[in-house]
Amino acid sequence: MMIKICGITDVSEAEILNKCEVDFVGMVLYFPKSKRNITVEKAKEIANVLREDIKKVAVVVSPTVEQIEEIQKAPFDYIQIHGEMRAQVLDIISLPVLKAFNVSDMGRYEEYHKNDKIKGYVFDAAEAGSGKCFDWSLVKDIPRDEKLFILAGGLNLDNVSEAIKYVKPDGVDVSSGVENDNGKGKNEDKIIKFVNAVKVLA
Repeated sequence: MMIKICGITDVSEAEILNKCEVDFVGMVLYFPKSKRNITVEKAKEIANVLREDIKKVAVVVSPTVEQIEEIQKAPFDYIQIHGEMRAQVLDIISLPVLKAFNVSDMGRYEEYHKNDKIKGYVFDAAEAGSGKCFDWSLVKDIPRDEKLFILAGGLNLDNVSEAIKYVKPDGVDVSSGVENDNGKGKNEDKIIKFVNAVKVLA
């Protein structure tokens, strides 16, 4: 069972993750509405601290061609795209893509399912980053293929075991569920407990 910790904003958080069994780390770019938004320069700084085996993911919303070009100059392993993905954007992407689906756009799954550049899906709540769960039955019966199936949306220590048993994803994605109680920054104790809860089921 793979684990993705999303919304990393600081080198100190990267150092915590280096001590944990995590597979992916997500960094939010070009989305100032998010409190987790950072610059590409900051993302490079964080990526350079992370262990080499941890996959670095640029998380963007309806990106432009220019933004994709900047991301591909940085040390990222994947691009996670929420919102719209225009044809000209997809044309220039050379990194593997994780397409994020919110409950509201689940109907477009088949369209992306056929695209070779898309290596996985992240199924999230209607409002990404909100810390809210969605009805897992909406994704439970989606046909599985060779692409990664990652479950996100309001996961935390209290519900991740139930989510894994019910949906049986390839991986889980957490952000707000491992943040400090004041919502600022990631909490080492919560990350360790979340990772341990997932690994027990692996």
